[in-house]
This record gives sequence, structure tokens and C-alpha cells, in this order.
Amino acid sequence: MEKLTFVIPTLLGVEGLTANELRRMNMEGVRVENGRVFCQGGPQDIARLNLQLRTGERVLILLGTFPAQTFEDLFQGTRALPWDNFIPKDGAFPVKGFSLNSALHSIPACQSIVKKAVATRLGQVYHQETLPENGALYQIQFSIMKDVASLMLDTSGAGLYKRGYRAVGVAAPLRETLAAAMVLLSGYRGRDPFCDPFCGSGTIAIEAALIAKNRAPGLNRTFAAQKWAWLPSQVWVDGAGEAMDLEFDGDYDIWGGDIDPSAVRIAQDNAVKADVEDLVHFEVADARSFSRQEPYGRIVTNPPYGERLMEKQEAEELYRDFGRATEGLPSGWRINLLSSHTEFERTFGRTADKKRKLYNGMIKCDLFQYDVKRGKKGRISG
Repeated sequence: MEKLTFVIPTLLGVEGLTANELRRMNMEGVRVENGRVFCQGGPQDIARLNLQLRTGERVLILLGTFPAQTFEDLFQGTRALPWDNFIPKDGAFPVKGFSLNSALHSIPACQSIVKKAVATRLGQVYHQETLPENGALYQIQFSIMKDVASLMLDTSGAGLYKRGYRAVGVAAPLRETLAAAMVLLSGYRGRDPFCDPFCGSGTIAIEAALIAKNRAPGLNRTFAAQKWAWLPSQVWVDGAGEAMDLEFDGDYDIWGGDIDPSAVRIAQDNAVKADVEDLVHFEVADARSFSRQEPYGRIVTNPPYGERLMEKQEAEELYRDFGRATEGLPSGWRINLLSSHTEFERTFGRTADKKRKLYNGMIKCDLFQYDVKRGKKGRISG
């Protein structure tokens, strides 16, 4: 098989991190667009990417791209692609996708045209008028942007943020891929003490443990392409072996606290499911009285926004109290807080040293990054 082109969708603001991951994996032709990253590789990389990527949302194979201003364009362009190289005669091939700034804006109509075009090609190749679709899943995705259609196959199945460890969550959970991005943006690599004072179901601390250990986040789950007939099962064995060979051993100081005892119990259970319970310590704690004495460390946290879980005024009081608590930290600490609150810096008590735009689902947020520095009165100062 010739080289495959992969499309890795990402959360907005995370594309550069995903591109760096791909380069570290020695993928070729890494290219970044808004909300997605492209690269090239072989069939074995289907396993490697799905198992190892921390910040990508899923792994898609790009079958082709072509202009599509009419339904006839979409039908003929889709039918011309080599679907029979990937989908067997019993393969199930549902279709989903989206259209932006294009003449073809009806998603159901586009789904129907793509489905008919693929069925037409497969029916001709397999000499069948009706395809049974009772075999493995070959999810087709399309995107039509500015009248250019891209047709893809989804190798992942469930999104890559579904690591398999969070069977039970708490309200307003943070997506695992975003948690990993926050940890990476903080610069944490396992050497410093690491704290999440608003840990909720433990996602940030667990992702920090996976990063510290260099443990592949996909080892505890399955993927759609594992059932694909043309992809040898050995690539998954080899991919898992490579991932496990990359793991580190070490002692890490990773802590998560939450004022809600039930959230802490869930976080502890999730750490067990992620096989990092020996690396992370969770306890019931009030972030408003947070303190640490170590000379350096990192805080990465996602406090309530005041949009769903708390009223805005309550959230502001919490930010203010937590800001005061961090005034007592030694000057080697770095603080990273994700919030959608437009007045966060004012209520926290200091302008961030850096800000990074990220999206938590559809909520536009900023990652506020602070280097703790001691002022004359002990307050955090610029």
C-alpha cells in the first residue's frame, strides 16, 4: 500500500501541540490547519498514532480531496476514490460530516450523496446490487470547506479523548485531550511537584501522571481499525510494544484536591482504571486554603467558570480567595488556570504573564499562566 495521508482533528488552540507530537513520532509531512493537523505514514502508523497521541481527537485516513460545488461533483468525486482498497464487501460504512462556507450546505443531502457514491463503487467492484453492511465499521467522514470536499475514514471509533479510565465523571468534566494540552503547555515533564487544587474527577492529574511516565494514553482501550480485515493485527501488537518500551519509571509528586468528597472518590477510582494510582494522590481539600512549601512546582487547574456549576459571583469570590492563597507560594512555582471568565485576571488579583486561547468544548477559554514572583509585601507581582 502507498503512503497514507492522516488527518488529526484537534481542539482549537491545540494544533501546534499535536504537530509537535507527530514530529516526535517521526511522522512525515506534518502540516497544520485550523482545527486539524496532517501527516503521512504507513499502515503501522494507524496503531502508533491511535495509541500514543495525547492531544489529537481522532485519526482519520484522507482518501481524497476535490472541488464540489454541485451534488454531481460530490457524487462523481466520491465514487472515483479507492473505497474498495479499504472497505470489504460486508463492511458497514455510515457517513457523517460537515459543510462550511460552501454551496452544498445541506448535511443530510451530502450524507446521502456520499453514501450512494460509495455504495455504487463498492457494488460494481463486488458485483452486488445490495451490500449487507453486517461486518466491521468503516465510518466515513466528509468535510466541505469553501466548496472543496475531503473524504476520510475514521480509524479511531470513539474519540481519542475517551482513554478508557473515566467510566464515571462529575458535572462539567474536562476533556482528556484538553487536560493533556494544559499539562504540556505548563512545561511539566515529571520533575516538579504537580498540583491541581480543583481536581474534580482527576483528569488533569491523571494526564500529568501519564505524561510523567510517558505512558501511551490509548493502551487501555480499543479502536475501530483493529477489526479492519486489510490491517494486520500485528501492527497493534507492535504498536503497543513500542509504546510500552517508551515508558519511564520514577517517583512523582502529583496531587489533586477537591472540596467535594464524592469527586475525590471518583478521581481515585479513575486513577486505578488508568493504572496510575501509585503516582497520584487525591484528597479532600479546599483550594481557598491551598499552600505548598516546596521551592518550586506547577499548578495546572480548571476552576469552576460560573457558567454552569456556580453563579458568576461565587466563581469570582473563589478566584479571589484562591489568588490570595497562592500569594504564599515560593517563587519557583508556576500557575496555569483555565477559565472562560472575562474578568478572571481582575478577580484573581494579577495580570497573567502569558495567555493562551483554548476551547473547552464550545466554551472559549484562556489558559492564564503565571510565574510566581515575590513582591515587597509578599503579594504576587509582575
